[in-house]
Amino acid sequence: MDTVSPLPGRPDAAAIASSVVELLEVLWGGGRDLVAAPVSVSQLRVLYVLEASDGINLRTLTQALDTRPSSASRLCDRLEAIGLVQRNPSAASRRELELHLTASGRAFLAGLRADREQSLERVLEAMPDADRRALMSGLTSFRAAAMGITAQRTTSAGSHGVPGVEPVADASGHDVVRGVGPARSA
Repeated sequence: MDTVSPLPGRPDAAAIASSVVELLEVLWGGGRDLVAAPVSVSQLRVLYVLEASDGINLRTLTQALDTRPSSASRLCDRLEAIGLVQRNPSAASRRELELHLTASGRAFLAGLRADREQSLERVLEAMPDADRRALMSGLTSFRAAAMGITAQRTTSAGSHGVPGVEPVADASGHDVVRGVGPARSA
């Protein structure tokens, strides 16, 4: 199959994938107005990690996000202020707080996913059947490879099973990779 890169002088697969990601960002950016409480990409990562690992503490969240404790704390402050995250005292240690998604936080993620899927469905419906099947096959393979690389990187970095860092399935059956976000099953 002959492909034409949308990036001049870069016909490689990575450039094409990068341009598709940029198109998805534009496509999904239009859906931000539809969502009641838009959040930043960093805040969205926090929500994905908490969805997969409800009740973790700030230290564990910091490790999952690969950030500083002060940065993770500020992200949680903002999310708590808009009602998407709640901090509760830990039953195991009075010095720690557990982080939880609120019902609003779960509804926000569900709405965001629904909006994104609706946008994607319009594009997928415009594709010929054979191309759509080839895309699904390629994306399934890409997802498996990305999860494998992420698992290797976090294992070699010594993540020691930090929730949200290694590929795990959340309660909805979504795979969460290094706290970046869910990937739907094909």
